[in-house]
Amino acid sequence: MQQLSSTTASPTQFHTWDNYRCAYEVHQPINATPEGIALLLIHPIGVGLSRQFWQRFCREWYNAGHRNLIYNPDLLGCGESDKPHVAYNPTDWAKQLQHFLQTVVQKPVILVVQGALFPVAIELVQTEALLIAGLVLCGPPAWAVITKQSPKWQQKLTWNLLDSPFGNLFYRYARRKEFLRSFSSRQLFANSDTVDGEWLNTLIAGASNSQTRHAVFSFLAGFWRQNYSKAISSIKQPTLVVVGEIASSISLAGKNESPDERLTDYLACLPQGRGIKMTGRNVLPYESTAEFASAIAPFIDEVDQSLKIA
Repeated sequence: MQQLSSTTASPTQFHTWDNYRCAYEVHQPINATPEGIALLLIHPIGVGLSRQFWQRFCREWYNAGHRNLIYNPDLLGCGESDKPHVAYNPTDWAKQLQHFLQTVVQKPVILVVQGALFPVAIELVQTEALLIAGLVLCGPPAWAVITKQSPKWQQKLTWNLLDSPFGNLFYRYARRKEFLRSFSSRQLFANSDTVDGEWLNTLIAGASNSQTRHAVFSFLAGFWRQNYSKAISSIKQPTLVVVGEIASSISLAGKNESPDERLTDYLACLPQGRGIKMTGRNVLPYESTAEFASAIAPFIDEVDQSLKIA
């Protein structure tokens, strides 16, 4: 693998799943031999979002002296992966990542998953438990959201509305810098001053291809909204839940839930769960990067050591 002195990432690589071309990159420490368990990052879905969401975290992880290999894929419909015009659900992305684990990674990893993409990790754990040694949940959805089935008729109605000329116009509006700044300040970041040029420019570049709207509309339609309580209670791997001190929910169902209540509900359900509350709101790996990396490092080291002992 060619390693550039200015970056931790390999050039974009591709693998094929279900006749689709799926992009990924592999990060490794500069001028050091990788060691420890590998991390597999699952980026959030949203206007302009892709694997680029994780770039700050990867830089900080290695700046802090960690040496784990990091696998950072683009989910189908995002970034440099193919963007078929389909309604995506968590099972689709989980199957993509299962194939990636089996054919590219081929060794146990810790999943690090952002926000409402937790259902993708849930589906992946159900089908590929042997290659998943642990999970880190970064700002997972409100408990009332992750345990409530959204009506299928409502999901289809929302999808059909968005998958129309109206939706195309809406996406063009939503990818404007002014909208992205406003939404990020209101819903994602604890401090509007941290909604910086790097964040906004990355989103604008990512949303420049209008075909990325299908993944976003699938998310907005709520195809991921199911009652996952039983599936969560079956996760046997060690799981770290990281919640922002002022974590919030876009959904009405989770509006009145406090961060402490969110942690309590998750830990009561997860067989091997533990939790941390830290500075920030909903995009902790980006808005509080150094603190986030420091918060999850002991857990990753512990899982790594337990594998070596086993």
